[in-house]
Amino acid sequence: MSTIIVAMPKIEDAKKISDMLISRGIGRIEICTTGTSILSKAHQFDSGIVICTRRFKDMYCNEIAENLPDYFEMLLLTSQEGIAYCPQGVVTITIPFRVSDLLSSVEMMLMQLERRIRKERSKPKKRNQEEQEYIDKAKKILMERNNMTEPEAFRYIQKCSMDSSTNMVETAQMIILLQVDS
Repeated sequence: MSTIIVAMPKIEDAKKISDMLISRGIGRIEICTTGTSILSKAHQFDSGIVICTRRFKDMYCNEIAENLPDYFEMLLLTSQEGIAYCPQGVVTITIPFRVSDLLSSVEMMLMQLERRIRKERSKPKKRNQEEQEYIDKAKKILMERNNMTEPEAFRYIQKCSMDSSTNMVETAQMIILLQVDS
């Protein structure tokens, strides 16, 4: 579940926005009053949204946006003139804003963030050098022993992997072990 960090220079303003979000049923909320505390909180969580203004005592929103973790987005509350100073890729709402605009923007950002996280998790993991070497060695054995082409050997390892419910590296290791035993 994503965290929402509400950050305003005045704690009272942050609490008002936090109360608006809570009344809508939006959960895990943290409140901050400095840029340093925003970044500190953001690095404690896996994903989330930072709702903030353009300027804090210790830094500007540009610095905060640059240093946010990968799965954090920023929603900037700023004046019409302040939009010109907004970092690229940051969602903005002009002040004064309607509560419905804030809530719908946060809900939209949360949905996009969750979709992005799901998409990233569904990507296959990259193999390290050692794992790739096992697969390459098993392919070479199959190519020499069974007169297979490289794509055929790869598909064979892949199919055996699926049939035996093991990953390709484990299947490649079994092929190598079987070759040694022969």
